[in-house]
Amino acid sequence: MGSVVERSFAGKLFISLGSLALALLIGGLLLFISGYNPLSAYLSMFQGAFGSADQIADTLGIATPLILCGIAVAVAMTGGVINIGCEGQLYIGAMTASLAGIFVPSLPPFLMIPLCLGAGMLGGGLWAGLAGYLKNKTQANEVVLTIMLNYIAIFLTDYIVTWWVKAPGMVVKTPNVNEAAMLPALYPHSRFTLGFLAALAAVLLIHLLLKYSPFGFEVRAMGSNLNAARTAGIDIGRRFLAVMIISGALAGLAGAVEILGVHKYFIKGFSPGYGYDGLAIAVLGQNNPAGVFAAAILYGALRSGAQIMDRTTRIPKDFVVVMQALVIIFVATPGILIALKGLPILPKGGKKPHG
Repeated sequence: MGSVVERSFAGKLFISLGSLALALLIGGLLLFISGYNPLSAYLSMFQGAFGSADQIADTLGIATPLILCGIAVAVAMTGGVINIGCEGQLYIGAMTASLAGIFVPSLPPFLMIPLCLGAGMLGGGLWAGLAGYLKNKTQANEVVLTIMLNYIAIFLTDYIVTWWVKAPGMVVKTPNVNEAAMLPALYPHSRFTLGFLAALAAVLLIHLLLKYSPFGFEVRAMGSNLNAARTAGIDIGRRFLAVMIISGALAGLAGAVEILGVHKYFIKGFSPGYGYDGLAIAVLGQNNPAGVFAAAILYGALRSGAQIMDRTTRIPKDFVVVMQALVIIFVATPGILIALKGLPILPKGGKKPHG
């Protein structure tokens, strides 16, 4: 039994690392064809992400919401649930955290910060729970539900910040949150804040929850074989709803961390697509909490390094989007990597096809 698990883990690791290597190779080829030096580009990107303490702090700060969105998607996918709604849940969490930080009377930071982060988790969890409730009641597809709720969440928060709690001035944003609600920086003048530790704690807690708790066993059973889980007496509807709420709470926490730690206020369109990137990060990390953490750091490094690469090599920073797409293509098509390795493509379960 242990050897099967090890092979499975080794296979997933091979797919993720192989996908990254192929993406770098093909990305380098595209750069060369376009007239750029691939080695200079990659060296510049690496230095931009890890070349100094300032740049490392920036990379970890950018990775923080990506870690939380990635683990949010991974929790859902572990239970066989496809949550495409992390972007909307992030926006709702950001708004509820902002409102708590603005309107709750001033408290000491050790009370105010958990309260605002909790408000963000509550907002995101309830928004995702709405999709879970509708799925249970109507049997509507959760992919469609969560995608549509993304648009509703974004437009709803736009309306709130534009008409209800807009700060004076031309910029569409709320007033600053109370100073006691702001997350302290772990490195001066950077995006690297206490939110990173919250993300790290979330990764550890989700790992323990999924691997060692009865609830985690039931979630994994749902993801492995829904009919078998139902036959074993697992209440699929309740577990589905719980998974959605947990996933949404993590996405909401990502929004809260970004607002309280980076912006200090809710601003229209603050997210560059963290919730959608969470899908790619979960896939690259093979829905494993540790893998998701590593994939989010990689994505953070790509984004951070792209800014330096753009300035030093004249390569557009949008090239990073191409790199991310290549990684996902190869992760989603593991047959390419297996064929390149010279191994037969095995169906799920690890048995060779007959004939």
